[in-house]
Amino acid sequence: MPSPAELRAEYHALVAAFVRRAEGLGLGRVGDYYWYHAIDLGGGLVTPGLCDYRAALPAFRFPESMRGLRVLDVGSATGFFAFEFERRGARVVSVELPSMDDLDRFPGQTTDDVVARIRKMLASSRPEGAPPPPAAAARLYDALLEGPFEFCRRRLDSRVQRCYSRVYDLTLDRLGGEPFDWVFVGDVLVHTIDPLGALAAVAPLCRGTLVLSDVIPDHPAEPAMLYVGGDRIGEDAVSWWSPNRACLDQLLGKLGFRTVEEAGRYTFVLRPDGHAVDRPVLHAMK
Repeated sequence: MPSPAELRAEYHALVAAFVRRAEGLGLGRVGDYYWYHAIDLGGGLVTPGLCDYRAALPAFRFPESMRGLRVLDVGSATGFFAFEFERRGARVVSVELPSMDDLDRFPGQTTDDVVARIRKMLASSRPEGAPPPPAAAARLYDALLEGPFEFCRRRLDSRVQRCYSRVYDLTLDRLGGEPFDWVFVGDVLVHTIDPLGALAAVAPLCRGTLVLSDVIPDHPAEPAMLYVGGDRIGEDAVSWWSPNRACLDQLLGKLGFRTVEEAGRYTFVLRPDGHAVDRPVLHAMK
């Protein structure tokens, strides 16, 4: 088993090779970007994402053909799932926060506090000698979210629509007026101070299947949420609550979903430090 230092060195080499290739192809300067998702851009060019979901896709049980379906990707980040839905034929809306100011945070925390924590989290993903993550919130937002997404959208000649909104503010009017056949909510609830408010905003947007993929604690058996925000101001990351399965079943039932089932389970290794991710995928159906 490689050591953490060896894993980081291997990942840093992968990032450097991607940057050289992309810039050599005349695709612009990408050395300041952070790649949350591994996305196949064609021609052997794959973004060096921290999360590589490609082998895990069967666990999500998305239809092989989504032609004619309207799909919403909430918390889309750099867009792996949005582009995958489009590849399967769907009309896709990708939702992401308008700015770093819109991240949920502990009362009393400022945007600067959150940016400082995110910069600390990102430090290990930068190759030696690379500039540190931007300190300005707007520049960090572009390097972490908007820049990589737009780079991939252009390269893929994608028609995915991007909507900028907090999850709590989503409405059908903001999203084109028509409900969605599939709504995907991946790694979003854990980043919300108010998970119930987030689910209550998303539920009316869905006329078919809501897919949840998040950190879901196994215990206890009774409905509960685990607080994961930490106990020190300034040491909080961007994670707050993890509802367990019993809690999610009750909340989703109350919000109009007839059945909730575990569609699959997936694992992958988070880069660059080799942390193992093991998560269920829930399908809630109306």
